[in-house]
Amino acid sequence: MAEPTAAPSSFGSEALDSMVERLNGTSDPRRRYEYVLWLAKKLPPMSPELQTDAVKVKGCVSQVHVLGELVEGRLHWQGDSDALITRGLLAMLIQGLSNLTPEQVMAVDPSFIEATGLQGSLTPSRANGFLNILLNMKAQAQQLARVSSSTTS
Repeated sequence: MAEPTAAPSSFGSEALDSMVERLNGTSDPRRRYEYVLWLAKKLPPMSPELQTDAVKVKGCVSQVHVLGELVEGRLHWQGDSDALITRGLLAMLIQGLSNLTPEQVMAVDPSFIEATGLQGSLTPSRANGFLNILLNMKAQAQQLARVSSSTTS
């Protein structure tokens, strides 16, 4: 019997799929916004000494820092932002991309951002910042995979 395949709406992470489903479950933009703010409040603060230029996300109006670490082949993230809504978007990405392999992170489909339905609630610069955070995390995943493969070979 063939292995079951992932649903076509899968964006590359069960956690992301679950959040997209939750956000799409309401047509009220205010409720979506409240969910993102709730995620922001749950995100543990990032130690100020880790908030260096090396982990600062470029192309964001807000100050955003995100740092990935490879532990036993899986990525663990921490991050912070000075803007609450951006912090919530960052929290969504951290939750959605944690415990994935670098290859899985690099394969995440960025169309999940549009599928959240948040576009209508976000300013264009904030929506662009959301994508920049994702691209930064993908680049870190790629770099960590390279470093890991060079130290194991």
